[in-house]
Amino acid sequence: MWIYEKKLQYPVRIDKCDLRMARYLFTQYGGPDGELSAAIRYLNQRYTIPTNEAKALLTDIGTEELAHVEMIATMIYQLTKDATVEQLEAANMGSFYAIRDGALFPADANGVPWTAAYIQAHADPITDLHEDMAAEQKARAVYEHLLNLTDDPGMKDALSFLREREVVHFQRFGEALRIVQEYQQQKKIY
Repeated sequence: MWIYEKKLQYPVRIDKCDLRMARYLFTQYGGPDGELSAAIRYLNQRYTIPTNEAKALLTDIGTEELAHVEMIATMIYQLTKDATVEQLEAANMGSFYAIRDGALFPADANGVPWTAAYIQAHADPITDLHEDMAAEQKARAVYEHLLNLTDDPGMKDALSFLREREVVHFQRFGEALRIVQEYQQQKKIY
């Protein structure tokens, strides 16, 4: 189903250790409105979407969200890779180190592990697409907040790219909503 290209969707170039920012980024890695939640939500919802066009859109966006998970993980890794134990403790990331050393684990910025409870799927395509549009707006808002929390040019560049993709996804889900509503209207007529 997929062809994996062994490069990031968009380059991530962060040159300095910034544990504060790494911690904030975890919200987009394993948080309720993060990229992992979005990817799994969309890839699950596609099974109950009634039109092939909307189903394909959910597949495309769900797959792209997996690419965003990879970008966020890369950003967190680049921000933490040279940190000492003392720096991690000072940044209130000692518990991350104690449990996982330098390994990444899907959790939010407060260390709460990712859970499938974050995924919304109701088998009602109108409900699901409205949920998807809301999810994209929440992610956009988080990226705007993250942009306000950094002055690193490489970080701003990658976050701006991700923010813009949320806007595009919102628009595409709006198109899918229109397609599904038209489909449902036609079913009622015939």
